[in-house]
Amino acid sequence: MALARTRSVALMGVTGHLVDVEAAITSGTPGLHLVGLPDTALSEARDRVRAAIMHSNEEWPVRHTTVALGPAGLPKAGAGFDVAIAVAILAAAGELALSCCADLVMLGELGLDGRIRPVPGVLPAVLGAVEAGCRTVVVPLANQVEAELVPDVKVIAVGSLRALLCHLRHEPPPLEPDEPVERLVPAVAEPARSRRGSLDLADVRGQAEARRALEISAAGGHHLFLLGPPGCGKTMLAERLPTLLPPLDRKMALEVTAIHSIAGTLPPGRPLIDQPPFHSPHHTASRAAVIGGGSSRRVTPGSISLAHNGVLFMDEAPEYPSGVLDSLRQPMESGEVCIDRSGVSTRFPAMFTLIMAANPCPCAAAKVLQCRCTPSVRTRYLAKISGPLLDRIDIKLELSPATRAELRYDLENAESSTTVAARVQEARDRALTRMSGLPWRSNSEIPGPELRRRFPVSPEALAPLERALQEGSLSARGMDRALRTAWTLADLGARDTPAPWDTAEALDLWRGNRS
Repeated sequence: MALARTRSVALMGVTGHLVDVEAAITSGTPGLHLVGLPDTALSEARDRVRAAIMHSNEEWPVRHTTVALGPAGLPKAGAGFDVAIAVAILAAAGELALSCCADLVMLGELGLDGRIRPVPGVLPAVLGAVEAGCRTVVVPLANQVEAELVPDVKVIAVGSLRALLCHLRHEPPPLEPDEPVERLVPAVAEPARSRRGSLDLADVRGQAEARRALEISAAGGHHLFLLGPPGCGKTMLAERLPTLLPPLDRKMALEVTAIHSIAGTLPPGRPLIDQPPFHSPHHTASRAAVIGGGSSRRVTPGSISLAHNGVLFMDEAPEYPSGVLDSLRQPMESGEVCIDRSGVSTRFPAMFTLIMAANPCPCAAAKVLQCRCTPSVRTRYLAKISGPLLDRIDIKLELSPATRAELRYDLENAESSTTVAARVQEARDRALTRMSGLPWRSNSEIPGPELRRRFPVSPEALAPLERALQEGSLSARGMDRALRTAWTLADLGARDTPAPWDTAEALDLWRGNRS
């Protein structure tokens, strides 16, 4: 009996688990048998692998061949195991030396002609392989740059099974026709980055208070709710929040890139996402699309994970199903989402800044005089956004259409994104210095008990919040959130601790009062 082994990686969320791919050729009825919890796409590897091997001028073993994927209890999904299965079979058949593939980790889907096609999730798969102690990985040529983002690993990028076999046999590479490198088709439409890249906060005219709220949100990572009639600038403001955020550091960029790699939404030519992402699902999106979901074998990240370390914008918030909105509550607190399926629990990071925008009534009249909605209709419409969800939003602002005087004033005085982003960076640097040695990176991430214990404020500054708490107009959660916002206001003002006017302004922002 001939037995060969190589390795591949199975993804569970953003975590890669090493999989042993073993092939045994024995006497019995000829055929290829896959064991080890393969899904439908993986079960179809029988035909892909056989055709690819024969198209690569190799002999297919006409004997009983068993391929085992271990550990057997770990679900395996997708076609990324094709290359490992093909190499293991050829090694078991004696076409390759057993030692040349035993320590390699192989990723890639095989075409019937032997080409190796790109697969999603290469970055987290390589990270998982390195964490398991592997130092050499084989990836499709189209995934080479993505795999090379991982340090301390040797990447062998090949375009065909024939080329990989020549490399393993130490033979000259085959002469292959020059063909364009195949790319993954995004599973989710990628936003128009070129359009967003030209956005500037100075484009928003006549909404000085809203621009100030956007700066506070960017400086502390605070969630924001904008209420106002159509045309007052809600969407313009939301789209410009990423232009105020600092670039992602290396660790954060790898986290974001790994999520988009799994989802198949990495932009062509940009294997590393180093800018905060912006994701805006349509109000008809399902709960699974927003939170994440799928079968027990393949769980994919949703919008809240695609917006990790960036901005999640939910326009026309009352139009979303109430279940979708309320499903945001737990991830907003924990910074991650746990998706449970039969026998499988998958976690995705979801540390996002939420911006919700809403019209004051369902008719969405541009002017108050044109609205025919009754007060009860307006109340019922906005009540679709539940109280517990609003309780978790730090800044609430009601916008009104800009006046002619405001537009004329902002023509010369509206600050650019570059100017505001510099202040945001200074405020974040002050917060990082204060939280040195702690696991949090912004004021909005600090748990309430830790905030009060580690960073106490003066009794004078606490007085406005304590009065509101005693009156019942402020919840305990709301007090924690107002305190976080007060710290951000102090950071923007270069103060070592929040002043009474910082907590008073933070309380107004949480309540949604206009100053």
